[in-house]
Amino acid sequence: MPTSYEINIKRSAEKEIKSLSTKIRQRVIHAILNLAENPRPRGCEKLSQREAYRIRVGRYRIVYSVFDRILVVEIVRVAHRKEVYR
Repeated sequence: MPTSYEINIKRSAEKEIKSLSTKIRQRVIHAILNLAENPRPRGCEKLSQREAYRIRVGRYRIVYSVFDRILVVEIVRVAHRKEVYR
């Protein structure tokens, strides 16, 4: 039986999502909601600097942490690929 993860979005990431254009925002939200079913989808990459993962949505990146013990995915950052790792 598949278990669903809870999605938590940091306030800073929420502001970044709200600042996106409508078209990109819809794609980002769809990708975030999919993380509840599969927190490590095909194409995700583990970041070397910290305990986090990232997925691509066009030119944007979603950086998130996965807490398997409590079934939580925390969205840390959503930004353009030029800015996301700064």
